[in-house]
Amino acid sequence: MPRFRHNKLSVTHHHPSRFGQHAFEPIWRAERYLFSGKVPDDLAPWLFDATSLTARIIAACSGPFRVEVISQAWQRPMLNERQCLKICSGRNALVRQVYLYCNDIPWVFARTVIPRTTLSGQEKHLSHLQNKPLGAVLFAEPTMRRSEIEVAEICQGQRLFHTATARLDYDPEAIWGRRSVFYLHNKPLLVSEIFLPGIPGLD
Repeated sequence: MPRFRHNKLSVTHHHPSRFGQHAFEPIWRAERYLFSGKVPDDLAPWLFDATSLTARIIAACSGPFRVEVISQAWQRPMLNERQCLKICSGRNALVRQVYLYCNDIPWVFARTVIPRTTLSGQEKHLSHLQNKPLGAVLFAEPTMRRSEIEVAEICQGQRLFHTATARLDYDPEAIWGRRSVFYLHNKPLLVSEIFLPGIPGLD
């Protein structure tokens, strides 16, 4: 069974290679662009389910579910996030990082990038979620629409890998994540969900 850290979150920093700092970012692909058999069979139902991940975790969890906010701050998104959201270089966005727990075991690491222009009108409340799960808010909104799901294999040496696995006592060879853009009243936010070894089918 996987072992998990409960100490203060620490992130390993890696120096850019000769390909530049963005060489350490995952490559996100839609399902039709994935190589056959690349995605682990046990994980595919989690990756490509278009319903609420929060609701699915709660349904699969035999014990208490909770959200732990690791950080929430205005910062520069990663290059692939800026490109996805069409955020100009040098512009900050609100970045929220959380763990989703079942029985005190982290099942998912989630990273949300919200452009400043999205946090207006009815969407102002998105900056004050605290420990409330974002999925419950998104799927309760009648105007919500969602882009196609993209997935990525996230490997050691990538910034997102070391942030997502900071609660683990060991480093798996790789982890998988998915992301999509949600629109509330046509205003975008990017949600990336990284699946950890404790989730059913991977433990």
